[in-house]
Amino acid sequence: MQLKEAIEKRRSIRKFSSGKFDISKLINLLYLANLAPSAGNLQAREFIIVDKKDIKEKIASASYGQDFISQAPFVIVFCANEERILPYGKRGKLYCIEDVSASVENFLLAACDEGLGTCWIGAFDEEEISKILNLPSYIKPIAIVPVGYADEEPGARKLRKIDEMIHYNGW
Repeated sequence: MQLKEAIEKRRSIRKFSSGKFDISKLINLLYLANLAPSAGNLQAREFIIVDKKDIKEKIASASYGQDFISQAPFVIVFCANEERILPYGKRGKLYCIEDVSASVENFLLAACDEGLGTCWIGAFDEEEISKILNLPSYIKPIAIVPVGYADEEPGARKLRKIDEMIHYNGW
């Protein structure tokens, strides 16, 4: 699949089939995720793979009842490592969120290329997710991404017109 095709084809999937895939495929997707831009190449991001049903159910509950999360064979929790970004001082917290976000997008596109469905979840109780995963205080969950084979085919997206979104030389 060409990059443009993956960008156009990628959709948020909220229904997963029971089809399994080897974790080595997931590891490779995370390798590609980590190739995303990173402030100072500090790679202030961490990836937590969750495949235990009880933990996935707790994550779904902490994600305000988005139960479809627990139906995916794997759930990846993308985290910012605030300790690794310390050389950038106060602004570093933003940089590591940007680093994580870039890695999530790489992951979504690479998963699409592999024929897998994903959904970027940002609506969750950060403190509860941190407790469930026993995260140290300097690790912040930024995004939750269930991944598996899609059991739905979402329709076309309605997008704003690009000329309504572009501004030249200021607002």
